[in-house]
Amino acid sequence: MTRVHPLRPTAWLFAALASLALAAPAMAQMQIFPREQDVPDVRLGQRVQVDDGSCPAGQIKEISGTTLTTAGVTRVKKCVPRLGTKKR
Repeated sequence: MTRVHPLRPTAWLFAALASLALAAPAMAQMQIFPREQDVPDVRLGQRVQVDDGSCPAGQIKEISGTTLTTAGVTRVKKCVPRLGTKKR
């Protein structure tokens, strides 16, 4: 008598593809712009980085949409540690 596994190989494949699809937007969320003027409207909770040289060495400017007001989304700018190497 052969025993059937609770998850068939097609179910494993479907689970792997679903987890990849859910992880892809999180990886693509952070954007780096060369100038602050190039940053479009920031949405609530969105974070973008600006590499304009205004922060100390080893840090990069991060702009995030923090609160929703009647005039739109309020931006907050701060210097955060740069992760990884600088890409050109």
